[in-house]
Amino acid sequence: MAEVQIFLTVEEAAAALRIGRTRMFDLIAKHEIESVRIGRSRRVPVDALHKYAEKLLQQPAA
Repeated sequence: MAEVQIFLTVEEAAAALRIGRTRMFDLIAKHEIESVRIGRSRRVPVDALHKYAEKLLQQPAA
């Protein structure tokens, strides 16, 4: 059975977007990407990355 990932670490989420860890924490702090705390760990829902990408695609090209 294939493993389904619901949450990613901040590092995994940053790698998925091809950005740095610091930039990912900045996006989380600015509430541009949703995240949750599980114990002492910060996790990013996979859906939050898709929502962020959709939001970027809706912005007019610069």
